Amino acid sequence: MQRSIIAPAERVTNLRWGIAVLLGIGVLINYFDRVNLTVAGPALRSEFGINDAGFGILLGAYGYTYALLQIPIGVILDRFGVVMVGRISALLWSIASALTAVSSGLGMIFATRLLLGIGEAPTFPINSKATGYWFPTKERGLATAIFDSAAKLATGIGVPFVALILTLYGWRMTFVVTAILSFGFFVAFWIFYRNPSDDKRLTYAERKYITEGGAQPEGQTAAANVGAALGYLLRQRKLWGLTIGFAAYDYAFYLILTWLPSYLVQTYHMTVLRSGTYATVPWIVAAIADLIVGGWLVDHLIARGMDANRVRKAIITIGMLLGLAIIGAVTTTNPNVAIVWITISLTGLAVTAPIAWSIPSLIAPRGSVGSVGGVMNFFGNVMVVLAPGITGFIVAGTGSFTNAFIAAAAVLIVGIVGYTVILGRIEPIPDPT
Repeated sequence: MQRSIIAPAERVTNLRWGIAVLLGIGVLINYFDRVNLTVAGPALRSEFGINDAGFGILLGAYGYTYALLQIPIGVILDRFGVVMVGRISALLWSIASALTAVSSGLGMIFATRLLLGIGEAPTFPINSKATGYWFPTKERGLATAIFDSAAKLATGIGVPFVALILTLYGWRMTFVVTAILSFGFFVAFWIFYRNPSDDKRLTYAERKYITEGGAQPEGQTAAANVGAALGYLLRQRKLWGLTIGFAAYDYAFYLILTWLPSYLVQTYHMTVLRSGTYATVPWIVAAIADLIVGGWLVDHLIARGMDANRVRKAIITIGMLLGLAIIGAVTTTNPNVAIVWITISLTGLAVTAPIAWSIPSLIAPRGSVGSVGGVMNFFGNVMVVLAPGITGFIVAGTGSFTNAFIAAAAVLIVGIVGYTVILGRIEPIPDPT
């Protein structure tokens, strides 16, 4: 413990919650970058003559690089640490948004979305690893929910915000605004984020509280051990149970994220601005549920003495079952009823996400949180590519979202099996011998 840089204090201070908020702001801006293309879709499709299938491919472009880099990013993160990787990541995604604003054609937009995927690929593994460093296990749920709920909140406030900018100033200005916000986060992360052992603002009492509460030990994995550690992880059943469950969540989540405004426009003939307003409802509700149920309630029940494994498994299973409510949207012709069903589905999915993102730091062997999060997020983000693309082809072929929503429900059933049967107890994987 580096006491020379830690100010002594008897009271446990709350610097760690400031770090959680900083990580949450990063995710908030991250998702502004992602949803601007979704909202700008009708304008882009009109300008460049893109059909449903082509737009689905464009929506998935971000996911190509994002998904392919997840396992390498996890290994790189364990090797070089949160600070270095986080700074480079934030700068790259800022550049990607700025380049999209000045794109001269569809090919350049596609390329900038690939760059955005590269820049944002480390975000959730970084946050999971940083949260493991900064929080005791009993606070891990709420800390994770702060940054995960920001993804839902960003969509809830971002869709109407971007829709308004687009309506007033055109689609290019939406990317100018997100570029400015992204660069602002890059500066904030550079200035304010440090690991606990290097942060001079951290008091001795808070440092002791964090470490004695089961925080992940700091330290990078030696280069020679990186390959062996990853190979060991890939043989672990717990990793695959987590991965299957999270991949199913991501499929349904990204279907809603990328297609909800277009679903409302095409199915109910709404304007872009009105569809953006309707789309706000499920995302705001989901953000609140994410924070309160997936975060606070989990920590509260565990603090009251309930078995941590049972609490996390029960809530994640109930949430995935609620996700099946997406099927309800195909049983009505009333947009208000459809939004209710989609809100139930998205809210159920939302409460599972912070639990899922807390699991890497709860099951990973020493120095492997980034790799566990990377594998989990790689397969999750294969779904980021598949969900918008498959949905686009289904809609183009049938003229309806019915089969697309049914397919999402089927994927969620597989995910429930992953979480309930394959994952087993949420407890540490033994260190490799």
